[in-house]
Amino acid sequence: MTSSTTESIRELLLSRIRDVPDHPKPGVLFKDITPLLADPAAFAALTETLAELCVRHGATKIVGLEARGFILAAPVAIRAGLGFVPVRKAGKLPGATLRQAYDLEYGTAEIEIHAEDLSADDRIMVIDDILATGGTAEASLELIRRAGAEVAGVAVLMELGFLPGRARLEQGLRGAPLEVLITV
Repeated sequence: MTSSTTESIRELLLSRIRDVPDHPKPGVLFKDITPLLADPAAFAALTETLAELCVRHGATKIVGLEARGFILAAPVAIRAGLGFVPVRKAGKLPGATLRQAYDLEYGTAEIEIHAEDLSADDRIMVIDDILATGGTAEASLELIRRAGAEVAGVAVLMELGFLPGRARLEQGLRGAPLEVLITV
């Protein structure tokens, strides 16, 4: 949690995240953010907090990671007065894209971005809902740099502290900040 995130906002956000046991499979405790999104005060507080982080770190554009990262990043971009660029699963964007493969626990995946949406003058803040293993976020940092832009940082609503996402991202951040509002 950053110093700009007040304890009352943190508590509001946390109170609107629902635990769903055994989803999507037995033994997994899923953190459902849909009640937070359904609460206009909580969603507005989250949007404002993330927008403030983007401005503080000098972002010129925001990248949202598919799929829930889109839901958070788009209103943050509007609030901060910045452009929004989606990072999608491979094959979902039309036209010329940059593609980045990354390792999953059991296999690989690929994400894409429209390179023309970023420029050498851009400082990009990556926004997502959850930092778990860090694979998608790490791959997005590589895509941003390959497109010629600079990474301003990564901001997430929630970090699953028992998973290795933070450690995996550390090298890829190259000194850029990782902003986490809630750690569970």
